Amino acid sequence: MPFPKPRLSGLSRHSLDSPDSPNVRLRPRRRAALAAAGAGLAVLAVGTPVAYATLGTGASPEPRPATSTASRGKAYIETRLFFGTERPDGGADVTDRQFLAFIDREVTPRFPDGLTIQDGRGQWRDSNGVIERERSYELTLLYPTSEARQRDPQIERIRDAYEKAYAQDSVARLEERTTADF
Repeated sequence: MPFPKPRLSGLSRHSLDSPDSPNVRLRPRRRAALAAAGAGLAVLAVGTPVAYATLGTGASPEPRPATSTASRGKAYIETRLFFGTERPDGGADVTDRQFLAFIDREVTPRFPDGLTIQDGRGQWRDSNGVIERERSYELTLLYPTSEARQRDPQIERIRDAYEKAYAQDSVARLEERTTADF
């Protein structure tokens, strides 16, 4: 359907279409195209929340406050210790019962607020170049960064105690700064 021509008040058709004219107005087709584009954007804006809800993505159609995970929680240090269970001297492997007794004796008194233990399988290259594989434990400790100086010697005593008690070459230590919210 053709669009009705606008009424021209004292201007010629040529002066409206000329890009040199100081009174340039949009042509009817161009105005219609812009109106259609605007309507399409409006439909997309209104339809987007419905699409998210229908697809079940869990995305909320309402805006969320601008927060990042870095702004939540407090500054903590995450220390992970890796304990092997095979003894280089050929003795019996460290059992679950022995390891949990070690945790109760050496770790819990120093970190009574909590810790996490995970079973693992590890491997490393020994001094002869041989790849050794063994069952292991990963201990995760979280503590506020303000306690780092106090906690460092406690963690080193845990490592030393395990190495001596179970004839281990080493207990690996990994630390990262993080944020935690409980």
